[in-house]
Amino acid sequence: MTATKPAPARRWSAGAQRPLVEAGEIVHLLGRVLWLAVRHPFGYWGEVRDLMFETLRRCWLPVIISTTALGFAGPGMQGGSLYSVLGIPDRLGSFLLMASVREFAPWIDAMIVAGVMGTAIAADLGARRIREEIDAMEVLGVDPVRTLVLPRIVAVTLMTGLLEVFALVCGVIGGYIAAVPIFGATGAAFIGNFWSNATTTDMWGSIVKTLAFGLILSVVCCYKGLNAQGGPIGVGRAVNQAVVISFASIWIFNYVYTSALLGLNPDMQVFK
Repeated sequence: MTATKPAPARRWSAGAQRPLVEAGEIVHLLGRVLWLAVRHPFGYWGEVRDLMFETLRRCWLPVIISTTALGFAGPGMQGGSLYSVLGIPDRLGSFLLMASVREFAPWIDAMIVAGVMGTAIAADLGARRIREEIDAMEVLGVDPVRTLVLPRIVAVTLMTGLLEVFALVCGVIGGYIAAVPIFGATGAAFIGNFWSNATTTDMWGSIVKTLAFGLILSVVCCYKGLNAQGGPIGVGRAVNQAVVISFASIWIFNYVYTSALLGLNPDMQVFK
């Protein structure tokens, strides 16, 4: 006779396997979306445009307020306090480049988009799933991934990257407000120090990172919405899981991406 695992062991094994299974299914959904987008890149751009406008309408003000406040309070005030003790407040521009352009601005941008549009996408697709609308589309031969998922992923990915422009500018403005009026730095010296340390790699690296953030969070939220079950409570659970998984995935990707970018471009770590 074959020995069976005790119930606690089976539950532990299933609990350990589930995250790996979901990760594989998310990657599979991403591959399917990329294939559909490349295979027939027509017929969905009108909805992409509408979704991009909706993302911009909902997210532009939170992005501006959050990045300005964080640029002021984080690298601006904290970095300014240290640099003032050292007698070099004019050098705060280089610190803003490292803190805001490379890290804080992409993070805040992606987290706001995930919290606003990611939750809306997961809730919308989850509601369609429990109302059996997606099942009806599949019965009628309509591909829900191409019809519902693809436009949302394309729109959120592109708009997250475009909102990064607001985030970068406002983060530096917040740091400038802290450096010049509060800590007495020279405005021209702050700006000159910022641009003397900024490189093309800093700028395109920040944009590419944010595009990847948008792609990750949109795929995760679409996946959780498509697989919601258990009625309205299940939809709420799917939305909560989508946000948590999106944040964790973004942090993991950021560690790998930043390490690779700095390793391949050592000149970025030299401050002038």
